[in-house]
Amino acid sequence: MPQAQTVDKVLLCAPRGFCAGVEMAIKALAWMVRAFEPPVYCYHEIVHNKLVVDRFCERGVVFVDEISDVPQGRPIMLSAHGSAPEVVAAAQARGSYVVNAVCPLVTKVHHEVKVRANKGYRIIYVGHEGHEEAVGTMAVAPSAISRVESVAEVAALPEFDEPTALLAQTTLSHREWSEVADAAKERFPDLWQPTNSDLCFATTNRQSALMAIADRCDAILVIGSANSSNTNALAKLASEAGCERVYRVNGPEEVPGDLTGTVGVTAGASAPDDVVTAVIASLDPTDGVEEVRITEEDEYFAPPRDIRDLLSALDIAVTIGLGGGLDDRPALQDRHINATDVLLTL
Repeated sequence: MPQAQTVDKVLLCAPRGFCAGVEMAIKALAWMVRAFEPPVYCYHEIVHNKLVVDRFCERGVVFVDEISDVPQGRPIMLSAHGSAPEVVAAAQARGSYVVNAVCPLVTKVHHEVKVRANKGYRIIYVGHEGHEEAVGTMAVAPSAISRVESVAEVAALPEFDEPTALLAQTTLSHREWSEVADAAKERFPDLWQPTNSDLCFATTNRQSALMAIADRCDAILVIGSANSSNTNALAKLASEAGCERVYRVNGPEEVPGDLTGTVGVTAGASAPDDVVTAVIASLDPTDGVEEVRITEEDEYFAPPRDIRDLLSALDIAVTIGLGGGLDDRPALQDRHINATDVLLTL
């Protein structure tokens, strides 16, 4: 909405927006859209962002909550949040071409669940009830896992005869995780934990960047969708840091028109950068924008193997069709392609 000239400065968090897993998933689905006649089907939202999902819907992607809703023989993509083993199997049985765009960090947790369950552990999993990542992870070993998300739920767990392990949903905030983890370790002193944290580095980085500006802000805008766990965690963290005016917004049309002083801006890990630019433009700060960067992120997740195979096959076919040589054709440059740009050019 139109803004009065009352915002003095914007403090812009960095890192913000798309993480490596979201970049990978969006680009993978974009390749599917270009490679196949519509519709392409996707099991669950590819990422938790309304604008991203809407852009793919406009290009003929159909998002479903049941694999049985996919017509036999259509291409299927599985979302970045991770899918239950039986869902993966059902997709492979039904789809003409199936790509699993699960984030590698979620795959790591799935592997940890499988290994600990096979070793006879009772797994205590810290995650949000009903979240797609939590549902998919728990389905890896449903008889061996107990989900909790509060200290009270840890206290309510029964005594276990088997050894215990502690794992987590990757998009939890550090505060959500640490309080429950401490309670679990106190309750089960011999609790096993992985050497490397299950928490997503991108989620942690975005929270740390927010904390670096929170005490300087009169208001904070967190860009992202209502069903994004890491976006909601950022908004909650900003409120807990003492900022009295915290707003989660999908885009510039939701920005309050009465903001004044210094406004902090950040974005959840599934929010496109062009939306961040539009929000800042709507604020129109008189003293400009100060980016506050706490670390560099150079992580890159390569496309899923099925996408790499598909792109290689298309590349070979086009090269031969144009009379080119296979030995000297240029390498694919996925790493240097920005997912926001991909969305804008779909």
